[in-house]
Amino acid sequence: MRWLAWRMLTGDRTKYLGIVFGVAFGSLLIAQQASIFVGLMRRTSHIILDVTEPDIWVLDKYGQNVDEIQPMSENRLYQVRGVAGVDWAVKMYKGLVRVKQRDGDFRQAILIGIDDSTMIGAPQKMIQGSISDLSRPDAIIIDLAGYSLMYPGEEIQLGRTMEINDRRAVIVGICEVSAPFQTFPVAFTKYSHATQYAPRERNVMSFVLVKAESGVEHQELCQKIEEQTGLQAIRSDDFFWFNINYYIENTGIPVNFGITVMLGFIVGAAIAGQTFYLFTIENLKQFGTLKAMGVTNIRLLRMILLQALIVGTIGYSIGIAMACAFFEITGASGQADLRGMYVPWQVMLITAGAVGLIVLVASLLSIHKVLVLEPAVVFK
Repeated sequence: MRWLAWRMLTGDRTKYLGIVFGVAFGSLLIAQQASIFVGLMRRTSHIILDVTEPDIWVLDKYGQNVDEIQPMSENRLYQVRGVAGVDWAVKMYKGLVRVKQRDGDFRQAILIGIDDSTMIGAPQKMIQGSISDLSRPDAIIIDLAGYSLMYPGEEIQLGRTMEINDRRAVIVGICEVSAPFQTFPVAFTKYSHATQYAPRERNVMSFVLVKAESGVEHQELCQKIEEQTGLQAIRSDDFFWFNINYYIENTGIPVNFGITVMLGFIVGAAIAGQTFYLFTIENLKQFGTLKAMGVTNIRLLRMILLQALIVGTIGYSIGIAMACAFFEITGASGQADLRGMYVPWQVMLITAGAVGLIVLVASLLSIHKVLVLEPAVVFK
């Protein structure tokens, strides 16, 4: 019966390929758009993903996310260090600056100031240069994508100079970091230099990075810091989701991508459902013949579900393969907008569930016709 179900399914190649195409298109659209949405949300927390040393991030109590920051007085650093259970605490600056190149062109850039003595918060992967080079006067390290954006088509050359807030800056290293939400270059420098490059403000410290002592529960330490300092203390993992939830709740990104994913589901279900229904209608005589031969409704039901499973598996595999190929091709071409994006395994599972629902809906449209079919239809 399985062989017969397969032969009936592939008997009309045009309709068979139409069903597979509908499922594959729906899979592609769902997987691609969901992956881009996940990638964008990860980008909003790029600095949290890259800075792995601290257990806790401390920011002003009115801070909304990693980008909307109320600067704090540096005295807050010593208050945090005085909390029992804190192993070490260092300061960090993060903000947007305007970088002016020697030819007069300029770019917005994300400036990150790391602790002068410990260099905590520095990039983990250096392509050229060394973190220790930041000790040189006016030294900055720029990410590779940002360098390519500022000097398109040119080879990496350390020692280039530029201006940040009318102060001289020298590129001493090239690093690789997670792609930021805004396609801006990411520049690292010592905190003492960052305070000079940053726009003039009375307070400039963005975060206090905290490492808990061994054996100290992180959530309890967060509560102690908040009680004693009045600041907002969040565990690193929680801060990642805290930041993402802000963008989900306060931007139109989830709605826009959700509509596209839903359209992919609807289009896939419509194409597969309509084609599968027409396929069943055209094969009613064959199903009637099987019923006349004594085949039960349960066995016919299994045949239809097997056909749906075959179509769903092939269509899903093609759709996921196309989605993965899309990100591989765009990544290899150096597209900054999609840099670092891929199809997570969670998206693959969600897409598989959606495809399963699509083929189930498509098969349900056909099952009713077969179940109520009279064997005598074969004689008409």
